[in-house]
Amino acid sequence: MVVSFKVFKKTSPNGKITIYLGKRDFVDHVTCVEPVDGVVVIDHDYLQDRKIFCQMVCSFRYGREEDEVMGLKFQKDMYLASEQVYPPQNKDKSSSKLQERLLKKLGPNAFPFTFKMPANAPSSVTIQPGPEDQGRPCGVDYFLKSFVGENENDRSHKRSTVSLGIRKIQYAPQKEGRQPCTIVRKDFLMSPGELELEATLDKQLYHHGERIAVNISIRNNSNKTVKKIKAMSQQCIDVCIFANGQYKATVASLETQEGCPINPGSSLQKVLYLQPTLSSNVDRRGVALDGQLKREDTNLASTTLLANPDQRDAFGIIVSYTVKVKLYLGALGGELSAELPFILMHPKPDGNKLIREDSQAAVETFRQDTIDMDGPNCKNSEDPVFEDFSRMKLQH
Repeated sequence: MVVSFKVFKKTSPNGKITIYLGKRDFVDHVTCVEPVDGVVVIDHDYLQDRKIFCQMVCSFRYGREEDEVMGLKFQKDMYLASEQVYPPQNKDKSSSKLQERLLKKLGPNAFPFTFKMPANAPSSVTIQPGPEDQGRPCGVDYFLKSFVGENENDRSHKRSTVSLGIRKIQYAPQKEGRQPCTIVRKDFLMSPGELELEATLDKQLYHHGERIAVNISIRNNSNKTVKKIKAMSQQCIDVCIFANGQYKATVASLETQEGCPINPGSSLQKVLYLQPTLSSNVDRRGVALDGQLKREDTNLASTTLLANPDQRDAFGIIVSYTVKVKLYLGALGGELSAELPFILMHPKPDGNKLIREDSQAAVETFRQDTIDMDGPNCKNSEDPVFEDFSRMKLQH
C-alpha cells in the first residue's frame, strides 16, 4: 500500500531557496519539545561561493504596530537556533525518515536541518486585535528563516530570504487533576448569621467546545436576601515582560434570577452551564487565541502548562482559566463571589493515526488517516504532496 503525505513548502522571492517541512505544529510535552526538522533546497546555479543559513526565530510583539514612532519598536526577535546548511558543516549527522525521503526525492541540492526548541520557550499565542486595529497583532510567533549571507548575523536581503511560520503547541494531559471545589462564607456587620456559597465543577480538564457544568449550593443563614446569581468563565492573561501585565477577559457568562430571591433561612441548589468559545468573542479586543497560521482557523488560547511556575520566559504570555460565581445581595448587602480554576486545552491526537517517525514527531497536520509506515503490508511513498504558502512579510 502506498501512503501519500503532505509536506509544506515555501520559496524565496527570487525562486532560489525553498524550505520543506513535514508539519508546522510542534508539540511541547512540558519537559521537552519535538525537534523541528526539515530540508532546504537551493538552486544549483546559486550555490557558487555562497553560504546558506537557516534559523529558528521567536518573535514577541507586545505593542501595536501603528503606535511605533521615532524608531521605537514594540517587538523582540529571539534567535533560538541557527545552522549553516550550505556548505554543510556536519555531514555525518543523522536524519529523520521524513528528511531521508525528501532528500531522495529532491536531489543533491537538498540539505537537511534540525533544531531543538528550548523546553521553556513560550507557546504560540495571539492577542486578538479590535475591529479597527491594523498591523500585526500582539503575541508570540515562531518562524523558520533561510537566507544567503556571509555569516549567521548578516543582514539578509528580501529577494534571497524565505520565512515560514510554525507553531509551538501543547495538548491536554492524559491524567486529570482534582475536581475543583470551594466554599466561601460572608458574615455581615451588625447582622447575625452568615451566607454560604459552595461551588463545584464537574471536572478539572475541559476540551475546547465542551460545556462547563457549575454546581452551585447556597445556604442563607443571614438576614440578607440573594437577588441574582451570575457565573462567568474568565481568561487570565499574564504578559510576562510587564510587571503589571496581568488582566482578565470574560469569555462566557450567564446571569439568572431563577430561584431568587433567596430569603433568610432558605437554600438553593442549581447547575449553570458555560461554554467559552471564540465565536462568542470574535470582536473582543484583548482575548488570547492559540497562535495563528495563515489560512487556518484558530480558537481561544489553551491553558499554558509549566513544569515550574516560577520559571516563566520573560517574552512569553501565560494563559489560565477560572470560573467565577457571584451572588448579588442588593445595594446594601454587597456581593459574595467564589473562583474555581480549570484547564482548557485540545485533546492529544490518537497515536494510532499518526505516522511513526524516528524523530518522534506527531504528524497530525497531515490531515488524513495514516498507517504504520513500518508495517509488513505497507510500502513507503516516494511522492509527497507539496503545499505552497505565500510569502510572509519580513520584519527588519
